[in-house]
Amino acid sequence: MQRFSGSSLRARRNASLVAAAAALLALTTACGQDKGDASPKGQSVGNANPAKGGDYGGGDGYGDSGDSGDGYGSGSGAAKGGAAAKSAGQLAVWDSKKLGRVVTDSGGFTLYRFDKDTAQPPASTCSGDCAKTWPPVLAEGAVAAPGVDKSLLGSVTRSDGTRQLTLDGWPMYRYAMDAKPGDAKGQGVGGTWFASAPDGKKAAPAKAEPADPAGLSTRKDPKLGTIVVDKNGMTVYRFTKDSAWPIKSACVGACAEKWPAVAPVPRSDTQGIKKKGYMTYTRPDGGKQQTINCWPLYTFSGDAKPGDTNGQGVGGTWYAAGPDGKPVGKK
Repeated sequence: MQRFSGSSLRARRNASLVAAAAALLALTTACGQDKGDASPKGQSVGNANPAKGGDYGGGDGYGDSGDSGDGYGSGSGAAKGGAAAKSAGQLAVWDSKKLGRVVTDSGGFTLYRFDKDTAQPPASTCSGDCAKTWPPVLAEGAVAAPGVDKSLLGSVTRSDGTRQLTLDGWPMYRYAMDAKPGDAKGQGVGGTWFASAPDGKKAAPAKAEPADPAGLSTRKDPKLGTIVVDKNGMTVYRFTKDSAWPIKSACVGACAEKWPAVAPVPRSDTQGIKKKGYMTYTRPDGGKQQTINCWPLYTFSGDAKPGDTNGQGVGGTWYAAGPDGKPVGKK
């Protein structure tokens, strides 16, 4: 039987205690790794779900608002703690392809308006948690954007005594989820929050101006088929008593008052019209008249509005003109 001295027994006992402590520490560390690094408030750092959403610089600009459905847009997707209210400073205007002209603060952040507010009289209904998600823009220090009517700027006193900037009476806000200039993630949140235009109205893309109609073009008539119309959409007619070569109009005097001659129209101002024989004719009274395929053209004083074809078949000699100059519907 092996005998140990007192000092040897103490050394072995100390070694065993160190090994046990190391094992316990390893087990504790492993368990801690499963839960992450706890913050002072008990929330796991790095495990929170990041807010989603695009922006007009690269995404769709609407993102995931996290809206609670109450119209205030202060649901789970809102930035916790919100953002502090501050002045807009020098306002600016930028042109968004999706939203049109949008007013921003001096840092380029989009300003919003809330449908549940009122402009006449100015009043804000966004306070408490709502104001954390939608920080009010303070009126102090705000300067109108260049080219924008300064008289549209105003202010309204909030329930906490601060003065909030208004545009044409509408209180202005930022959105806590907008992370950088050009973001407009608050657009449409809850169906009540919208980017503001420089005049305080909801920002909206400008409507494209309709192109001017051609001097002579065609349209599909439900009864007659394709017929010629002038720039006002009025039906253009042919008179079977005229001749094409030589070009001659048999409608003069009182007839010309009832059937006004079509004035000359440049070739470049036509659409769908046959260009062969497209020329002007000097009438007996010295006026100029347009022809298609050498046939003189007229409108009818009895047509009151675009689409009328009241001259069709009159006297068995008047017919709507086709794009080749032929009388449409003549048998």
